[in-house]
Amino acid sequence: MGRYFGTDGFRGEANVSLTAEQAYKTGRFLGYYFKSKNGGKCRAVIGKDTRRSSYMFEYAIAAGITASGADVYLLHVTTTPSVSYITKNEGFDFGIMISASHNPYYDNGIKVINGKGEKLDESVTDKVEDYLDGLIGEIPYAERDCIGKTVDYAAGRDRYAEHLISLPKNRFSGMKIALDCANGSSWQLAERIFRALGAEPLVINNTPDGLNINNDCGSTHMDGLLGFVRENGCIAGFAYDGDADRCLACDENGRLIDGDVIMYICGRHFDSKGELADKTVVTTVMSNIGLYKALDEAGLRYEKTAVGDRFVYENMVKNGYSVGGENSGHVIFSRYASTGDGILTSLILMDIMAETGKSLSELAEPVTIYPQTLINVRVKDKNSAMSAVEGEVRAVEEALGADGRILVRPSGTEPLIRVMVEAPTEELCALHAERVAELLKAVED
Repeated sequence: MGRYFGTDGFRGEANVSLTAEQAYKTGRFLGYYFKSKNGGKCRAVIGKDTRRSSYMFEYAIAAGITASGADVYLLHVTTTPSVSYITKNEGFDFGIMISASHNPYYDNGIKVINGKGEKLDESVTDKVEDYLDGLIGEIPYAERDCIGKTVDYAAGRDRYAEHLISLPKNRFSGMKIALDCANGSSWQLAERIFRALGAEPLVINNTPDGLNINNDCGSTHMDGLLGFVRENGCIAGFAYDGDADRCLACDENGRLIDGDVIMYICGRHFDSKGELADKTVVTTVMSNIGLYKALDEAGLRYEKTAVGDRFVYENMVKNGYSVGGENSGHVIFSRYASTGDGILTSLILMDIMAETGKSLSELAEPVTIYPQTLINVRVKDKNSAMSAVEGEVRAVEEALGADGRILVRPSGTEPLIRVMVEAPTEELCALHAERVAELLKAVED
């Protein structure tokens, strides 16, 4: 990880650890860098989520880019995967999504996407960080007719929506579903796309006010959607996060269908059609033991990467795999996208239901998810905290044996150590996770 850019961009509290000045300077450097690289011409596309500070950062970044002589096309409120799609398919040199994903409204982030629609290489973000820290000399301003321009590019959202509508092989006529838009980026797009395919969507948390994004809603707070599906007789529910690159689901009984189960359903279906490359699903070390047992039973292979959709995608590209993701709901279908796409994920699940005639509960039935406890402990120094609990972690591993596991890792975006334990019972999970968490807290004291 860099000084500012983590596994999912430059993220921090707006105007505290991520300021408008830093956003402007990020735009200044990226505009200059790509313009120099491309022989004096550069076009960038910018999207944002619904949090209040996104507007401030949009204007700051756009000012920086145009001051360096590059042109900026504004998608306005849209999803991260739409920025990736437009950047790749409409010939832009780079894209920026302004979002802190699932974080609360007062945080924000800058996600930079290269011309292939992928997350920007760390070698370039290292240069951005050097510029922010004054380690690179001042870069020239554009003058006269070389100053960049801004262009309203809301039409790009329409092309992305049309792309998604074209993908399912089946119509969703008469299928009543629930959509939780997290008061975020999907609030306009998701309903429109599902209605175009004949579904009957009931939409909740689609009234953003700049302060309510992810507030007790969306993929990080599923209880509301689970109850809504049961109460309204929906056949399924889908919840997105703030920038809609994640999707979690629930079946007709209001039972949670997380990213692991989604990967199992999609992997097994694609395999049945001969479309699962090398019969392999790419997961992260956070995926549940229950997923691996179900994949083994289905005769499917899997690979594990470090946590982060960046690492999942890199593995998929390197090996030509077609399905991968995280249990948090980042699911990547490399045939269609170079990033997780929450709306796409829900469309694929619906397409599988329509094609097979099976409910989500039937499709998910072979997967038994092991109880899991996850505790986040705030720390000052992640490296020293990790070292302090190595012995306790080994002791827990020995105690669990083959019937469970423990994973302790630093967050890629926050000053946290995440302690995760899986075991046959919730009591065992809590017991072992709390032992390690208490030790981490004692180290901080």
